[in-house]
This record gives sequence, C-alpha cells and structure tokens, in this order.
Amino acid sequence: MEFSFSALPFMLVNLACVVVAVVFFLYTRRKARVAQKLIAEAQEQQKNVKRDVDAERREAQLKMKDELYKKRQEFEFEMKRDRLELERSHSKLQEKYEMLETKEQRLEDLKRDLQLKERNLTRTSDMLRTHEAKLKSTYQELVTKLEKTSGMTIDEAKRTLFDTLEDEVKLANAKWVQKVEDEARETAKERALHIVVSSMQRYTAEQVAPHSTGVVHLPNEEMKGRIIGKEGRNIKSLEMATGMEFVIGEVPDVITVSGFNPIRREVAKRSLEKLIIDGRINPTRIEETVAQCEKEIEDMIQEYGKQSILEYNLQGIHPEIVTLLGKLHFRTSFTQNVLMHAKEVGVFSRMIAQELGLDGNMALRAGLLHDIGKAVTAEVEGPHAIIGGEIAKRCGEDPFVVNAISAHHEEVPFASVYGPIVVIADTISASRPGARRETLAAYLKRLEKLEDIANSFEGVKRTYALQAGREVRIIVEEDYLDDERSAALAREVARKIEREMSFPGQIKVNVIREKRAIEYAK
Repeated sequence: MEFSFSALPFMLVNLACVVVAVVFFLYTRRKARVAQKLIAEAQEQQKNVKRDVDAERREAQLKMKDELYKKRQEFEFEMKRDRLELERSHSKLQEKYEMLETKEQRLEDLKRDLQLKERNLTRTSDMLRTHEAKLKSTYQELVTKLEKTSGMTIDEAKRTLFDTLEDEVKLANAKWVQKVEDEARETAKERALHIVVSSMQRYTAEQVAPHSTGVVHLPNEEMKGRIIGKEGRNIKSLEMATGMEFVIGEVPDVITVSGFNPIRREVAKRSLEKLIIDGRINPTRIEETVAQCEKEIEDMIQEYGKQSILEYNLQGIHPEIVTLLGKLHFRTSFTQNVLMHAKEVGVFSRMIAQELGLDGNMALRAGLLHDIGKAVTAEVEGPHAIIGGEIAKRCGEDPFVVNAISAHHEEVPFASVYGPIVVIADTISASRPGARRETLAAYLKRLEKLEDIANSFEGVKRTYALQAGREVRIIVEEDYLDDERSAALAREVARKIEREMSFPGQIKVNVIREKRAIEYAK
C-alpha cells in the first residue's frame, strides 16, 4: 500500500476532529455527572428543608395548642371568678333586699304605733282643753277672791312678786359669780404653776453660758511699752482704728478694752491679741490686723445668726434679723450671753404656748427675736424692746410677733396672749440659777442708788425702781409740784442718773402727780 503525503493533512484534520469529539464527550459526561450530583444534593436539601419546615410547623402547632389551652384555662378562671363575684353580689343584694323588707315592716309597725299615739294624743288634747277651761274658770275665781282678801289688784301683786324674785336672783347670781371667780382663780393659779414648772423642767441647758470680757493679758511688761509705741502712736492708732479706749492701769500685764459697742470691743480685743502674738506692732500693721478682725467678726456674726435660725428650722427670716441675731452673741446682759438668752426664751415660749394649745412656732419666733433691739442700742437711742419691734415690723414679721417684741417690758399694751408668754419666758430665762452673775447685793445696791437719786429732789413723796432697774417710778407731792414742775423734775432726775450711774440701754423716769379727794359717809 502506497502512502500518500497529499492525504496527510486530511488525516490530521480527521484525527483532530476525533480527539476534539472525544474530549467534548468526556467533558460533557463529566458535567452531566456533576449536574446529576448537584441535582441529587438539591433534592436532598429540599427533603431536609421540607422536613425542617414540617417539624417547625408541628412545633408551632403544638405551641399554638398550648397557648390556646392556657388562654382557655385563664378564660375559665376569669369566668369562675366573675361567677363568684356575681354570686357574692347577688347574695349581698339579697341580704339588702331582706333588710329593706325588714325595715319596711318596721316602718309599717312604727306607722301603726304613731297613728295609735296620735289618736291617744288627740283624746288627751281634748281632755286637756276641757281641764284648761275648768282651770281658767277656777283661776279667775281664785284671783277674784285673793283681790278681795288682800286688797291688791293682780298687776300690783305681780310687781311685788317680781321685785322680790329679782332681789333673790341678783343675790344668788352674785354669790354664784363670786364662787366661779374664786374657783377659776384657784384653777388658773394651779394651771399656770404647772405650765411654768413643766417648761422649766423640760428645758436643759448649760448653767453658765459662755461670755467674753474686755481684758487682754500681756506676756510681759515690755509688750506694754511696744503696744504704747513711741510717743503713744501705736495706742493712738489702735484707738482710732477700733473706736475703743485701751485702759492701761496699775494692774501689771493687763490692758482693758473700754467701750459701749460690743462688736467694736470684740474687734479691738481680737486685734490686740493678734498683734501681741505676731509681735509686729506699728500703725500699718495695726490697720491691717483691725481690718482682718472686722472681716472675721462679720463672718462669725452671719454664721451665728444662720445657726440660730437653722437650729429651730424657722422660715422666712429677713437677712437683717439674721445679722442682728448673730450680733447678740457678742452682747451680754449682767454677764448673760444675750443670744443664749434669746434661744432660751424662744424655747420656753414655745413650751408654754403648746401647753396652752396655741401656735408654738409663733411663740418660738417671738421669744427668739424679743431682744434683737439690743444689737443696735449702741447706734440707736430708745428702749430696746420698742426698737426691736420696729425692726421686726420693717422686716415683715407677723403683727403678733411684733407686738410681743415691743411689749415684753410692758412699754406698749399687749395685743395678744403671745406678749405675756414672752414676758414669762424672759423672766424664767433671766432668773434661772447660773444665768446671770450679778449678786443680790449688787442688784439691790443698784436699785437703791436709783431710788436715792430720785429721793434727793424736793417734792418727791415715794420712789420705786421697777423692771430690774429699767424704770424708776416717782410719786410727787401734788400740792408742792404742779404739772410743769413735774415734767422738769423728770428731766432733772434723768440727767442726774446719766451723770452718776453707768448702765446699758436706757432707764425710764416716770413721774406721777395725782390729786385725790376722799370723804366718808357715816
């Protein structure tokens, strides 16, 4: 067989076609197997999904059945509860219906009884009218016989009888009124004693309140010379800066601060103590120290005032009054701290008011503020009670509180019961043991001095020192002094007291001239 090279390309083409056909067949067969595999997997996944869906559907159906069962149970429970409520309501209504029937029956019985009583009353009324007619005729016959027997008409007999009864009633009424007054006076005395003693027993406080003095102790005599300074310039600077007088007496190592203003006196005392500790004493340092102490005292005043208000939980206190309360901490009355005294008076006033069934907070307010006038007596002239009342009125306090402050020394009339309550509380606080250090001898000596000054004038009949020396009452000879001379006597006594005595606040000089005419009927 002869091979032809011209047929070789054709054979190669056929061979390539066969190879391509074989490759395509193999690729197609492989893809068919992969497709069959994917179809099988898809069918398997479809079966799984269908199985899961069926399971979830069955689970959902079971849950739904459970929910339906629970709802049915709850519905049946609610129905049972409502049925029980209805049964109870029905039973209550039945009971009320039976009660109403019973009451209706009782009303019927009462109606029959009332009708029976009405018929009886009608018969009785008829009988009474008959008897009344008989009594009237009998009475008229008796009156006629009595007029003939006594010789008096009926009007004259009535007047005589009424006069006799009136005298007897007046006498009995007077005796009854006297008895009631005696019983009321005795009861009131016992009740007042109980209230005061109870208030004093319930209150607990320090027997001796803290107080400050105007004495500064020096470490040595050399310090006294440094305080005085060259040609006295340091002591003059101190007095100019503080407004106080520094008394250097014969007592060694002691300087006394003298002045009527307690705040300035405390500033001066603190300034001097700081200068002694610091050791640098010159006019410039003195001014700086005084300014620093003034600021400290102002802060202390506000703090003491706020503490006093917060301690008793008072509301609506004006800032001016808060400041005045703080100033009272540096004020003393016969060595008694005035702020401590004001707090005590407030507590006692509240106790007494509560015992009497009154407003305890109003009494507390009036008692706490009763001495605020003392905080400004160094700048304002007049009785501290009147000054305090004006301040309280200006700061918007209640009129009862204002009157209680103004009247606690009885310089104005009382407008309410809170005024006497504050007076009683003030007396209790001032007289309790340890409150004030003035001895009885010094107290009596001061009162005697007042009376002696008044008795030294001509025309004075009697003199009385009242209100712990705050008032001197002078009764003059009415025939010796006329009204104009009596007014002049009051001025002269006041001026002599100012010259010869030292006292805080003011003293009222009251001259009384009275003419009486007395005769006796025998």
